Amino acid sequence: MIGLDTNLLIRYLTNDDRAQYAKAKRLIDEAVERDERLLISCVVFCEVTWVLETAYEYSRAEIADALDRIFDTAQFEIERAPEARQALDDFRSTKVGFADALIGRINRTLGATKSMTFDRDLKALETFAVL
Repeated sequence: MIGLDTNLLIRYLTNDDRAQYAKAKRLIDEAVERDERLLISCVVFCEVTWVLETAYEYSRAEIADALDRIFDTAQFEIERAPEARQALDDFRSTKVGFADALIGRINRTLGATKSMTFDRDLKALETFAVL
């Protein structure tokens, strides 16, 4: 297994740099041929959402579609995939950011009944309580 960085995934998802997209696609295609897993950490997953939103001005729906593409790529081994999927559902159904949703979901899995915050927007999630 090899790990993937945010910029490689961004090139793969956006195809905004043809040369780097081709290299990223080749890496992924070759991993498929070798049946090798490609690791995407939680940090990278969160960075991808942030970069797509801020640098590429993707809408929330476009970001969710991009994350679906990642989930749908069989070779990708996503750290904390169940929590990331739940966070994506939270992202889709609320106005909360993906990273916050993921924090709440991971904390819940680790035994927290609630994650305490001062961010009033997070009261939209069952995993958070506003102090």
